[in-house]
Amino acid sequence: MTTLLVIAKEPRPGRVKTRLTPPFTPQQAAALAEAALADTLHAVAAAPATRRVLVLDGAPGPWLPPGFDVVAQGAGRLDERLAEAFARCTGPALLIGMDTPQVTPELLTVDFAGCDAWFGPAEDGGFWALGLACPDPALLRGVPMSTPVTGAVQRGRLVAAGLRVRDLPPLRDVDTAPDAHAVAAMAPRGRFAARLARCTPAGPPDTVPSAGPPDTAPSAGQSDTTPSTSTAGPR
Repeated sequence: MTTLLVIAKEPRPGRVKTRLTPPFTPQQAAALAEAALADTLHAVAAAPATRRVLVLDGAPGPWLPPGFDVVAQGAGRLDERLAEAFARCTGPALLIGMDTPQVTPELLTVDFAGCDAWFGPAEDGGFWALGLACPDPALLRGVPMSTPVTGAVQRGRLVAAGLRVRDLPPLRDVDTAPDAHAVAAMAPRGRFAARLARCTPAGPPDTVPSAGPPDTAPSAGQSDTTPSTSTAGPR
C-alpha cells in the first residue's frame, strides 16, 4: 500500500488563488480554494492507502476530513518542500496538490509493481502528481518550479535516474477563471463546482489572463503550496 500526500496551503483570502482575482473577490477565491482542497482530500480519503498525510502551510480547518495526519510544510523553495515531504516517507508514496478537484480515488489507486515512479502531467506544463516507490528527496531538489517546462524537467529527472516511469492522465489545474469553469464542468457534482455556481464574478471572466506559464504543479507554474501565485507543481 501507498502513503498518499496532499501538499496545500490554508485557504485564506489574499493567500490562495490570487490569479482568480479578478474576476472573483479574494473571499470568493479562498472559498473556491477551500472547495478544491475539500474535494481533493475526500478523493484521497476514499483511495486505498497505508497512511494519508496533509502537508500544510497554515492551520487545518473544518474542511479536513478524518483519517489524515497533518504535518507542517518545510521551509525553502517549492522543490525543497516537496523533497522534504517525500523524505518523511519510508515506503511508496504518491504526492498531489490541491489544484485538481476533479481527481478521483481511481486515479490515486496506483500500483508500483513493475515500476518505480508514477507521473501525472498538468496541462500547463507542470505536474499534478508524483509517486515514488522509494522516495528520494534528491529527485526533486533543484527542479525549476513555476515554469512551462517544470513537468518535463521533473519527469526527465526520474528517467535519468534509471527509474521505470508510468504516466497518469494529464489534468488541468485551477489557476484562472477559465480553468475554474473548465474543471467544474469535468466534475459537476463536486464541492468545487457547487461553490463556483454560487460565486458572482466582480468582472467579466475575459478580463482574466488566460492560463499561461503556471504557478505550481500541482501544473507548470506555481502551486498553492507556495507564497507566490503561479502553477507548476503540486500545490
